[in-house]
Amino acid sequence: MKQTKKRTFTCGLDAAIAVMGGKWKGLILFALQDGALRFGELRRAVPGISERVLILQLREMETSGLLHREMYHQVPPKVEYSLTEFGHSLNSAMAPLGEWGEEHFERIEAIPWDEVR
Repeated sequence: MKQTKKRTFTCGLDAAIAVMGGKWKGLILFALQDGALRFGELRRAVPGISERVLILQLREMETSGLLHREMYHQVPPKVEYSLTEFGHSLNSAMAPLGEWGEEHFERIEAIPWDEVR
């Protein structure tokens, strides 16, 4: 039997970031907000993501319960990804952050990112 690693979190924000961590998961969640998408559709909806990274992110998101992977047994095989209730709730929680980003878009774009990193 596989031993599962248990994490402890310092606060709710720590726990939320652990589930959605990184740049890509938020963009994938956003892309799926209006309904199920196939892999190719997701890849086009999230510009800049490599196929390998998208596969890894989708697996992590499925494991954490953010999305559901539906496989249709047909030729050619068809797989669709959709948000679970847990994924929709995270999307709702992230909406104000997205609004903040929109509100401060110009200021954020003007940040000298090469000096920040």
